[in-house]
Amino acid sequence: MPTFTYVARNPQGQMVTGRQDAPTQAMVVKILKEQGLTPTSIQAGATVTAPSATRRRRQRLRRGKVNIDDLVLVSRQLATMIRAGLPLVEVLNILGEQVEKLVLRNVLRQVERDVQAGCSFYEALARHPKIFNQFFLSMVKAGEASGLLDAILDQIAVYLEKAASIRRKVKSAIMYPTAVTIFAIIIMIVIMTKVVPVFEEIFEDLGEELPLLTRIVIGVSRFVRDRWYVALASVVGLVIVLVQWGRTKSGRRIIDSWKLRVPIFGPLLLKVAVAKFSRSLGTLMRAGVNILGALEIVAKTAGNVIIEDAILKTKISIQGGDSITKPLVESGVFPPMVTRMIEVGERTGALENMLHKIAEYYEDQVDTAVAGLTSLIEPLLIAFLGILIGSVVISMFLPLIKMLEAISGPGGRG
Repeated sequence: MPTFTYVARNPQGQMVTGRQDAPTQAMVVKILKEQGLTPTSIQAGATVTAPSATRRRRQRLRRGKVNIDDLVLVSRQLATMIRAGLPLVEVLNILGEQVEKLVLRNVLRQVERDVQAGCSFYEALARHPKIFNQFFLSMVKAGEASGLLDAILDQIAVYLEKAASIRRKVKSAIMYPTAVTIFAIIIMIVIMTKVVPVFEEIFEDLGEELPLLTRIVIGVSRFVRDRWYVALASVVGLVIVLVQWGRTKSGRRIIDSWKLRVPIFGPLLLKVAVAKFSRSLGTLMRAGVNILGALEIVAKTAGNVIIEDAILKTKISIQGGDSITKPLVESGVFPPMVTRMIEVGERTGALENMLHKIAEYYEDQVDTAVAGLTSLIEPLLIAFLGILIGSVVISMFLPLIKMLEAISGPGGRG
């Protein structure tokens, strides 16, 4: 049986340490609670003292934004300790000691104080919307209302783990072409600033008219060497304009529509959006959130205006007495298979299960699409680099070839 080393606070407020044999960490928490102790740190294996544990805790605290993985950990630990019978305030106190990010520790400390002051867990979390989004808050609210907070927190953790997994896969699909593109730009800058000028001096000594391709490459090289700041300012300005335009309603709508239609990556992003919609709606409904409230939350967390509009139209349609399927079909965004499965689920009263099946199917589709993209993009990028660098090399050797032809011609032999 595993042995756990703990640091806990006794009823007098003093820190005590010890070792406890138990099958799981949750069981250690329960045993310590029965002994009147409040654990602040539980580790498997080596013994620690309260001062050294505190010092290491401070050393481990990291700055940075709270990400999905942090929320998964918090949800899992909350569910485990609440299920073990610990009061919520003590659970929050323990989590505040164990988290490794300074921002999250401060938030949990504030949530603990708010709960002690009489706020509900939902109300305390709602004061930190930058950390806990509407989906998280609605699930917690449903868990408190139903008395199944531990089970709901487990569902939150599962949902967030799925979302994090999909996000990592999409990033991995985009990261490779991005890295290769940056590498290609660096190579071209080196060629234009170091290699082409050497050939340019040789061509000036020849005194002959250069081919068009060679003149274009030399012109680009001169621009990169002498006017690089113009190119840099143009790129930065274009990025700023696009970012500002993307923050407007019309700009965001056009960009989000383009994201779903762009070749290669568009179908992948659509699969991600469908998986997220299905998983979110199914999880909220399973937690007891009514369909209208669930649709509003899913719309706010969709991350795409086109998807958001389709979901909000669905909500309005349901309020008017229509089915959930009709507006989804009319939106033209969701694939026919999705709308048919939702229609079947709605008709048979198994909509929650059908939504989870859709989510699982499209999550598998994302895996397949990412693998396919990786195998497709690699040869395309290699071909792109070959054409780009090959064109520059050919342009530099064209005048030399022309000169050799002139030397080896009738006039050259004579």
